[in-house]
Amino acid sequence: MPTPNSIDGLLHKASLYLSSEKVDSIKAAFEFGALAHKGQKRKAGGDYIWHPVAVAEILAEIQLDKESLIAALLHDVVEDTPFSKNDIIERFGESVAEIVDGVTKLGKLEFDDPQVAQAESFRKMVLAMSRDIRVILIKLADRLHNMRTLGVMRPDKQRRIARETLDIYAPIAGRLGINSMRIELEDLGFKAMYPYRFAVLENAVREARGNRNEIIEQITETIQNRLNQENITGKVIGREKHLFSLYKKMRTKQQKFKEILDIFAVRILVETADECYRTLGAVHSLYKPLPKRFKDYIAIPKSNGYQSLHTTLRGPHGVHLEVQIRTEAMHEVSEHGIAAHWQYKSDNENEVSPSQVDLRAQEWVKNLLEIQQSAGNSLDFLENVKIDLFPDIIYVFTPKGDIITLPKGATPVDFAYAVHTNIGHATVGCRIDKKLVPLRTPLGSGETIEILKGKVPLPNPAWLNFVKTAKARTQIRHFMKNQQSDDAIKLGSRMLTKALRKFNMAYDGLTEEIRLDLIRIFKLEEWTQLLEELGNGKRMAPLVAKQIHDVVLGSEDQVNVEPSNQDIPLPISGTEGMAVHFANCCHPIPGDEIVGFISTEKGLVIHRDNCSNVKNIKNQPEKCLEVHWADDVEGTFLAEIQLEVKNQRGSLATIANEIAKTQTDIERVRSEDKDESYSLMNFVINVTDRIHLARVMRELKRNPIVDKIQRL
Repeated sequence: MPTPNSIDGLLHKASLYLSSEKVDSIKAAFEFGALAHKGQKRKAGGDYIWHPVAVAEILAEIQLDKESLIAALLHDVVEDTPFSKNDIIERFGESVAEIVDGVTKLGKLEFDDPQVAQAESFRKMVLAMSRDIRVILIKLADRLHNMRTLGVMRPDKQRRIARETLDIYAPIAGRLGINSMRIELEDLGFKAMYPYRFAVLENAVREARGNRNEIIEQITETIQNRLNQENITGKVIGREKHLFSLYKKMRTKQQKFKEILDIFAVRILVETADECYRTLGAVHSLYKPLPKRFKDYIAIPKSNGYQSLHTTLRGPHGVHLEVQIRTEAMHEVSEHGIAAHWQYKSDNENEVSPSQVDLRAQEWVKNLLEIQQSAGNSLDFLENVKIDLFPDIIYVFTPKGDIITLPKGATPVDFAYAVHTNIGHATVGCRIDKKLVPLRTPLGSGETIEILKGKVPLPNPAWLNFVKTAKARTQIRHFMKNQQSDDAIKLGSRMLTKALRKFNMAYDGLTEEIRLDLIRIFKLEEWTQLLEELGNGKRMAPLVAKQIHDVVLGSEDQVNVEPSNQDIPLPISGTEGMAVHFANCCHPIPGDEIVGFISTEKGLVIHRDNCSNVKNIKNQPEKCLEVHWADDVEGTFLAEIQLEVKNQRGSLATIANEIAKTQTDIERVRSEDKDESYSLMNFVINVTDRIHLARVMRELKRNPIVDKIQRL
């Protein structure tokens, strides 16, 4: 038997499935790693090299390839020793070095916030995963060994590492289908995070085990006999649910331990999928199944490739028993997930076609890559990945019959983005089982979803209030950010053009040379950045125009324009997008006298000229901008009206119906009693201009229940 600090155990496990030549390469990597880490000690005690040996041994148990085991032995060399990535390339090749680099934390970069450091490290790991999935397998094994030796850390550090394990690494192991690793990571994380709760629950399970062992043995023997009678070759195994799973169930369902009935479970392993269904019939004939507790993950596998039949039975003495039925091959995938079937080039360099599990893992990593490319920063990315790692799964169908896996509570918008980002951007409506439904409708398993697309991609910012998937959330934000940037650049150009006229200068007269000088003076990277900052209100157009005049052009280089153009107000057409905001305090609409205010938070904000807030604005002339409505105004604008209505049954519905008759949409409504006889109703409606609003108010005034009406 190998000693705990020995290479023998790793070499023995590797020799069970690798050639002697490959085992020799692993031994050479150990010798190099031992040299690199010479003199380094672990907090748990002993030479540091035994940590990477333990990591490699965990991976050898799930029979990963030679390169994975070598990379595991060297995974801390670049970070913690004088040796570089190039040293690894010279000795063990490019592939091993790339895996090691992917696992290496960003130790050489300094961050003020440990959360940012963690998020940046995770972002780098995802990029490496997209090139080689073995990076995450080594990282998971590294985390598992660290969790096994966590006891030497300070309690606060134990809790921080345990929280990170439960939040990120255990869910990733589950997402890749490596349940053996996930279960151990969860239980070790639970023990470190909540030691008292762990001990109490462990003791409760131990006591329950003593009472129920006999019953479980009786049940497994009965099931085994029935399989023999049916000529089904199968293995029946009794097992306990792991502690963290029980804890989560108690927390989620607000149950006490004694109220959880399915603490114990039975797993049945058979030879073929057909025998899985025959076995299901056999156990249902023995014990009554509980309604709504059957799941067929063979016909529709989980998103990580997991396949099994699940049913819950009422056993003898009222014991509830969860039964899982699967083939040996399905069990291998269940325990080791992607590690069970991930195929690499064989010795003769021929590619082996990837399994279904591999394809699902590749798709997940591809989605992670899309999320990280669209995320605003590392922290946003990490939070979005956490959302993606905790789904309660539903399965829906495309009109062609393809299955799409989504988290519980997902909406048609999530579905659209899951199919393709461009479909998500162009979504305008949805049919569920051929019925038109609102886009915020939660989807249910088994439904067929048809997305209605518009001609122009235009995600609605309001979608962020109800989408559930990380991909949908990041893609909507990414689109809005780019769209807002484009809108701000266009507006900034118009604002600077107007401001330059005050100095008898023309925007078109700013040559490429002048612009390059300006962006150097303003310490910017490109000209559009200046325009965007103007459009977003981060710089004031009059001040920038003066700087351009004084510092760069000077009086001799002015580009003259006609004086009559100097004071033309900026036209507002309603097509400026997210760069222009219309104030909620006064709801300006076309036809109103308006004034612009440049806000550092919202960019250009349009108010009605008689708005009470404008008095304060006019005290800051450098932030005021002369504006007027363009001749070709487009779109609808919000306006608020208040009605004094007689109190009677259905009065709110009557008014809403009257507004609908004028082809006007209601944005929101508020109603309160004025006194015993009258109610005050406030409606925010969408109108095109003052004429449209006057027509709505005129129609409402004709109704006998309306006593007074005014625009607020």
